Amino acid sequence: MDIEVKKKRFLKGIISVPGDKSISHRAVMIGSIAEGITEIENFLLGEDCISTINCMKDLGVDIELKGTNAKVHGKGLYLNKSEKILDVGNSGTTIRLLMGILAGQKFETTLTGDDSIKRRPMGRVITPLSMMGAKIEAREGNFAPLTVFGNKLKGIYYKMPIASAQVKSSIMLASLYADDKTTIEEPYPSRNHTELMFSSFGAKVDVNGTKITCYPGYKLQGQRVIVPGDISSAAYFIVAATLVPNSEVTIKNVNVNLTRTGIIDVIKEMGGDIVLTNERTINNEKVADITVKTSRLKGIEIGGSLIPRLIDEIPVIAVAAVFAEGKTVIKDAEELKVKESNRINTITSELKKMGAKIFETEDGMIIEGTGFLRGNTVESYNDHRIAMSLWVAGLIAEGETKIKNAECVNISYPDFYKTFDML
Repeated sequence: MDIEVKKKRFLKGIISVPGDKSISHRAVMIGSIAEGITEIENFLLGEDCISTINCMKDLGVDIELKGTNAKVHGKGLYLNKSEKILDVGNSGTTIRLLMGILAGQKFETTLTGDDSIKRRPMGRVITPLSMMGAKIEAREGNFAPLTVFGNKLKGIYYKMPIASAQVKSSIMLASLYADDKTTIEEPYPSRNHTELMFSSFGAKVDVNGTKITCYPGYKLQGQRVIVPGDISSAAYFIVAATLVPNSEVTIKNVNVNLTRTGIIDVIKEMGGDIVLTNERTINNEKVADITVKTSRLKGIEIGGSLIPRLIDEIPVIAVAAVFAEGKTVIKDAEELKVKESNRINTITSELKKMGAKIFETEDGMIIEGTGFLRGNTVESYNDHRIAMSLWVAGLIAEGETKIKNAECVNISYPDFYKTFDML
């Protein structure tokens, strides 16, 4: 499906965004290996999270889904052998986290996904799980399809070469099946939803700076999980309201966990007018309403420990940088190369088509703030983050922008275009 977007004169209104993708995935998986019932409210009905539900069902878990409410009937740590190959669709979170759960089972399981998943490296998960005693056979040792042979696992100390919440979470899930404690050391803190959810479900986990220690032998108990709005989805409205003239947008009930709020910090540092109100804590997660107004931005340098806190938002930050005064440098973002697309390459090439002065580097990009884009036909590369970022670019570009294969937003935000139409 192709979709067309034209320049907007203003954006005004109060909206909500769908439930947090990371938390939705984890609530289903952890609820599945807990005892008792886990009730999830505001579950994200994106294709990726539905893939997680389908995989857990194939492993014998009874899951009821009514609208955005899910009820997971936990089976405890040990699941049933699937009668078929598990298909994770486009979901990197599903395949990587599931590998941690499957590593400690009493059977083998084969996992596959779409063409994008088959290109994404799994060695970063295979290495630590193998150190724990898992046996994993993968195409070329690194890619799906892959087979996880469940085994008795041992606790390890693992120093991660790159901060990655998916890799960390996979090891943490495997640690529940280990014979002793497991300690993970990150170079920088990545999103900590698994740590927070482990604690709320009754697992023992200690966090000391960038070191996370998990202890086996603690039963997980089903919980009620209220999923806050996803800040990665809110990011497109934050940037759009900052750039489109005469705009003021409030986004209700957004997850503002400090490991996820890099987008807020960056836009504020660039000069953006962002205010958080109604701050509270739900299920160990910080939640707030976010109000954004049109602002004049300036270029900045983005890198280091900030990158894991905004890795999914970098494509839309690149759009903001085009309209910032001066130069914006994004570095230390090599992780972007192994997302649904090589996001350094894809956002750079498509914004260039629209007239941006943007240059690809080995670990990021450099953007000269020209304050101008012109409409063009651009490609999403079947990457939801690229499609949504290009939509924001189209809202401020002169003329009309056509986004090809724009339906890929269904992966994380099925009503994305409708929500913008409400403003």
